[in-house]
Amino acid sequence: MTTPEITIATPADRATVVDTLVAAFVKDPILRCLFPDEETYPRYSAAFFGHLFDKRVHRKSIWTIGGGASVAIWEPPSDPSAAAHGSPEISPYPADVQARVQSYDDVVHDALPTYPFWYLGVLGTHPDNAGRGWGRAVMRAGLERAAADGLPAILETSNPGNVELYRRAGWEVMSFLPEPVPTWLMMQQPPR
Repeated sequence: MTTPEITIATPADRATVVDTLVAAFVKDPILRCLFPDEETYPRYSAAFFGHLFDKRVHRKSIWTIGGGASVAIWEPPSDPSAAAHGSPEISPYPADVQARVQSYDDVVHDALPTYPFWYLGVLGTHPDNAGRGWGRAVMRAGLERAAADGLPAILETSNPGNVELYRRAGWEVMSFLPEPVPTWLMMQQPPR
């Protein structure tokens, strides 16, 4: 079986990417902590993934495969001098949900290193395409970019089963966050 071409997402891919991620994360511990209600999960998780897509699509750091069936959303190292300080964003969530999202974001980002790195914010494959190795392929595209920059890559996962999958792909646990959901921060150093 031939692996389809890996492409960089464009704004036209938004709906497919968001649909893939909503389906891929339906049982993810952190997404279910943030959005526990079955009725609102599809809407709130779509807003969550849509926001991440919108923030990164123009940075050309979202890799997809199979027409968006597998997606890796990476955050390149930020340039503090280029940080935009626009108006605050309007939350698509009620106050209690926004508080959970913000709290988790604060906990994770407070634990991240202060040196430059590439951040794998989201890696997901639509359940209809699971087991094909596409997730590893789109992840590898971002790892190659990080290696070309000579920088480490970092991710977080709240799914205990993913820890060993990432280890087999060359990631190492760098820290563990017990709250609000057990979460592992993992790193992959660039090849020397």
